[in-house]
Amino acid sequence: MHATQSATDTQARLQLELPYTPPLAWEPMVDFLAGRGAPQLERLEGSRYLRTARIADHCGWLVVEPAHSGTALRVTASPAFAPVQPELEAALRRLFDLDADPHAIAAGLQQDPLLADLVASTPGLRLPGTLSLFELGLRGILGQQVTVKAATTLFNRLIERFGESVTTPFEGLNRLCPQPETLAEVPVQSIIDLGLTGRRAATLQGFAQAIADGTLNIRPGDEPQGAMTQLTQLSGIGPWTAHYIAMRALSHEDAFPEADIGLMRACGIDKPAALRARAETWRPWRGYAAMHLWNWRNSGG
Repeated sequence: MHATQSATDTQARLQLELPYTPPLAWEPMVDFLAGRGAPQLERLEGSRYLRTARIADHCGWLVVEPAHSGTALRVTASPAFAPVQPELEAALRRLFDLDADPHAIAAGLQQDPLLADLVASTPGLRLPGTLSLFELGLRGILGQQVTVKAATTLFNRLIERFGESVTTPFEGLNRLCPQPETLAEVPVQSIIDLGLTGRRAATLQGFAQAIADGTLNIRPGDEPQGAMTQLTQLSGIGPWTAHYIAMRALSHEDAFPEADIGLMRACGIDKPAALRARAETWRPWRGYAAMHLWNWRNSGG
C-alpha cells in the first residue's frame, strides 16, 4: 500500500507556531516519543522531531522544534495537511501537551519530597500524547509485561511488515502506522510471526477489530473512566494498558498504571496496592508523577 500526497513537497509547506506556557522540557519529551517509536515513522535530528502522520484522510510528514522565543513550538508540515490545518494543530497540541499548566502541576507534585526533587531537576515535563489512539493502543499492547526495548523492537517489526508507505523529503522516514482494518483482516499467524505470543497477537488483532467495526469508540476528550471501562472489556487489555492509553491518548492527567514495575521500583515499593496508596497525595496529577518517575529511571536514577 502507498499513501499519496495531494501536493508535492516542493509546494508551499505549512508553517505553524504553537504557543505554550513555559517551561517545557522538550528534550525529555521527544526522547520519550522517538525512543519508543520506529525510525521509519518518527525520529530525532538534533532537537528536531520528525514523523509521518495521518490526519483524517490526509497523509504526510511534519517537523517540530522549539521556536527561538522559548514560548512556542515551530512546525513545518507537508502541504498535504493544508485542508486539515485546524485538526493538525489540535492534534499537535495534544501530542506535546501544550495546554498544560506547568506551574499548577509543579505546585501539586512538590508536596512529595521525592517528586519535588524530580520536578526541580526537569521543570515543565509533560504528558507525551499521540496523533493516533490506534497507534498508541498498539504500543501499549506490545508493551505488556516486556521491557521498553522489547516493545520497541516489536513495534518496529509491525511497522516494517504492515505499515503503509508514504513519500517524505527525509530519507528512511517513509511509513505510516497501519490502519485498524489492515490488522483486523490479516491472518493472526502473520502477527505472531513478528515475535508475539498467540495470546498477545489475538489481543492486538481484537483491539484492531474493535476499532474497525466501531465496538470500541473512544476519542480525545472522552470521559476517561468510561473509556477505560470500554478498553478493559476487550480480551487481553487490563488496567495497566487502559491507564497507559488513557494517559497518553486521552490526555488523562490522573491516569496511573500502578502495576508498572518501573514505577514501583522508582518508589522502592513492590506491590501495586502500596504504590496506589503512596500516589493518593499526587492527585490529580498522577500521570505527570509517572512521567517524572519514568524519566528519572531512564536517566539512570
